[in-house]
Amino acid sequence: MHSRCLLFCLLILLSLSAPAQSRRRAQLTTPQNNGPVPVVTAPQARLLESMVFNSSLLNQTVKYSIYFPPDYYISNRRYPVVYLLHGYGDNETGWVQYGEADRIVDDKIRSGELPPMIIVMPDGGKSFYINDYQAKLRYEDMFVQEFVQHIDATYRTRTQRQYRGISGLSMGGFGSLVLAMHHPELFGSCAALSASARTDEMFMAITDERYNQVFAPVFSGPTTGQDRLTVTWKRNSPVTLARSAPEGDLSRVRWYIDCGDDDALSPGNATLHIALTERKIPHEYRVRNGAHTWDYWRTALPDALKFISDSFIGND
Repeated sequence: MHSRCLLFCLLILLSLSAPAQSRRRAQLTTPQNNGPVPVVTAPQARLLESMVFNSSLLNQTVKYSIYFPPDYYISNRRYPVVYLLHGYGDNETGWVQYGEADRIVDDKIRSGELPPMIIVMPDGGKSFYINDYQAKLRYEDMFVQEFVQHIDATYRTRTQRQYRGISGLSMGGFGSLVLAMHHPELFGSCAALSASARTDEMFMAITDERYNQVFAPVFSGPTTGQDRLTVTWKRNSPVTLARSAPEGDLSRVRWYIDCGDDDALSPGNATLHIALTERKIPHEYRVRNGAHTWDYWRTALPDALKFISDSFIGND
């Protein structure tokens, strides 16, 4: 009986002291007491891979991956958007899997070197991001008439052209140049990395085996020599467009061209630079040590996106 009374009194004392102990712990963790501050978890970036968009013009689905900046899900703001295009033989996951684009952009946003932005990485298949010569695969029409509108309607993007940039590597560099040259009303800036830009002579010199495998399905069908210089090629050659597109249209877009000195595409990119220079079209041109590799493109991406982001503070 005596033991039970002692136990009951002890429990009462403990219950009375608990609130006081809690108050003391709270006091010890306040900044005024230089104690530990409660941990606040930083907002995390998010990546959605292989999302599906149903295209009426293509009569098929188009996959895309999309990167959101760290504060996307805790804010109501709208964000600039950059379309990042992959190279030949890759898909919508390439820039993440091999290029580490999500990690690179996330790090640069957190460090303040880049402003928060949305990155959209669509699957371009082997289309070169244009309408093919038979008008069976109208990828360009799908992109500008359906896909951009889908992204703007589905996510919190800023829809003015100066807040929309486009970039890509190799085939994607080609696509970024052509889409921006054809549609300056949509894009405020373009950063082409190791773009598949060729002169007519370079295009005709491609070996028959490679031409028939890579280029013929889009530009002409199996052919050789001058027969490769079809209307589809002329209409979509970045070098030809740099020489012939209206100066007013070309000058609306901010251009950035970067190609390695050991890249087989370097002569075509240099010719593109010369063509723009001769017409006094403002642009940035970079030649760095490197070849047609992911190591090169990973190191190129931060500067390319920084160039594009400079457009975000400009005026339309």
